[in-house]
Amino acid sequence: QVQLVESGGGLVQAGGSLRLSCAASGRTFSRYAMGWFRQSPGKEREFVAAISWSGGSTYYADSVKGRFTISRDNAKNTVYLQMNSLKPEDTAVYYCAAHSPRVRVGVAVHEYNYWGQGTQVTVSS
Repeated sequence: QVQLVESGGGLVQAGGSLRLSCAASGRTFSRYAMGWFRQSPGKEREFVAAISWSGGSTYYADSVKGRFTISRDNAKNTVYLQMNSLKPEDTAVYYCAAHSPRVRVGVAVHEYNYWGQGTQVTVSS
């Protein structure tokens, strides 16, 4: 079992930056691939970024590539999402997620077993 708690959301102007954190419980955090997803009103939850258990492989949605960076600190049981050059269309609730060890890191909602409660990110124009 993994419990996830996000933090770091807030209101920022377009062009600004935020760093989201996701703290995980459980001694086996380092075995899980981690992902960030987001959902805005009236839209389905969408993939943002993912990272392998070791941090050696990262994956990004095209819409955030070059602006967002996912990282993890297994010693602190925490995964981060650094978001730069934010745009109004990045406004959403951001969710942290984890999935059990498997060969390929998941990039789809259905591939993840555990979810946090979400943190709101609002980017004003």
